[in-house]
Amino acid sequence: MKRCFSIWSAAVSVIVLGAAWPVHADWYRDAQDIMGTRVQAELWHHDAAAAQDLLDAVMAEMRRIDHAYSTHRDSSELSALNRQAAQGWAPVSAELYDLLERSRRVSELTEGAFDVTYASVGRYYDYRAGKRPDPARFDEAVEAIDYRYVELDPDGPRVRYAHPQVHVDLGGIAKGYAYCSSSRRCPALDRPACSPAESRHLGDRGVEPRRGIRDPRDADAMAAVLPLTDTAVSTSGDYERFFEEDGVRYHHILDPATGRSARDAWSVTILGPDATFTDALSTSVFVLGPERGLALIDDMPGIDAIIIDASGRLRYSADLLQAADGGL
Repeated sequence: MKRCFSIWSAAVSVIVLGAAWPVHADWYRDAQDIMGTRVQAELWHHDAAAAQDLLDAVMAEMRRIDHAYSTHRDSSELSALNRQAAQGWAPVSAELYDLLERSRRVSELTEGAFDVTYASVGRYYDYRAGKRPDPARFDEAVEAIDYRYVELDPDGPRVRYAHPQVHVDLGGIAKGYAYCSSSRRCPALDRPACSPAESRHLGDRGVEPRRGIRDPRDADAMAAVLPLTDTAVSTSGDYERFFEEDGVRYHHILDPATGRSARDAWSVTILGPDATFTDALSTSVFVLGPERGLALIDDMPGIDAIIIDASGRLRYSADLLQAADGGL
């Protein structure tokens, strides 16, 4: 029996799976606040009890990842690492080691635009209270931003920090990883092994799956709508966590080179086959800006990007432009 499953955070998405649909099937949904955002799951299934079991399993995996890698939980493994690794080698789980290794590969690929040590400064911003770090603290903390300060022991799952002020946050990759992990742990979903940071569009149920990209300056409007199948979609925007002061928007996507909010885009959406990668790339391209970001994406087969730049203009990667000319 085929099913239709969707899961997303932050932006509204529709994801479908399967082609044969019983007439008595229906949608089943759940929504919970996990990982600092609103996680919503949607399942098309013929059996209410089985659907609820699947939804429960997905949410349980989301909570597991949150409990393990949230920097807002003192009891998380990542918080423990942040307390210990500046003093020397700290043992970590194989899963955390793998996440840090993946993060490093993206950092190398993007020449540091993606950097989990951004939190060395980022932890001192309070977006709810509208506060920035004081200048002295900022100047000290920004010196600790460098992904190379996170040293991975090649002989075992151990990590140490090469700078005493390093603080790691996996928020730019962990949501995508969580969806991939939930898919692997829920094989009954009968779908490919990974679903994404914001959404995954899989198969069809008699209608063309579409994904709306939110207008960064109007929460009730869509800047673009794309027909998508078998695609992971991740969006990073300056409207998720921010405050404004003297006409300047301070948001949570920091440029590792400066420790300050990246300014060349309002929103970046990445499309590709793997959610963990698209999640990290959406942050990276946001930091790089339209020109450098699109140049990077155009060199990656199977990856596409839609950027809303700082003037509100939609910018597309080369393959998407070609597809649009062909009637996307």
